[in-house]
Amino acid sequence: MILTGLQIKKEVGKGRIVIDPFDEKQINPNSYNFKLGKPIKLYTGKLLDPRVPNPIVEVELPETGLALKASRLYLGHIFERIGSNYFVPIMKGRSSIGRLGLFINITADLIDLGAIGCWTLQMHAIQPVIIYPGMLIGQMTFWRISGRPLLYRGKYQGAKGPMESLAYKDFNTK
Repeated sequence: MILTGLQIKKEVGKGRIVIDPFDEKQINPNSYNFKLGKPIKLYTGKLLDPRVPNPIVEVELPETGLALKASRLYLGHIFERIGSNYFVPIMKGRSSIGRLGLFINITADLIDLGAIGCWTLQMHAIQPVIIYPGMLIGQMTFWRISGRPLLYRGKYQGAKGPMESLAYKDFNTK
């Protein structure tokens, strides 16, 4: 069951949902709008390999914006620290941003129970589009769980900015 915006606000007040900083103006009927943080990461290699760390460069989003090229992957992040030990957050793009041809999460919209951080956005533009730091770029919904909770303790816990793939760690487990 999805939480309403007013219930999200109540759960933030009770400390059962973390949204930091929290701005009441960003509440929607059943979600919370989040902002885009400043650092952006780009892979520099032409071929990405999940078995090894891939070379990456980090750039700071200027206040004047950054034009994203089509068919390129950009790793951004949510400005706010968001998560919960009681509700499952799901990240979605805002329809206003999607209508500009910008996808903010290619595949990873589900945030595990117990995961709290400034989550990475996997941004992909289908045509050139300008992004700005602090723009409202996506929304988070929160869902009630059923069953005994198992809290996330994985490799992306506590993310504070855009994180490149750590898939190579999955191959190096012995």
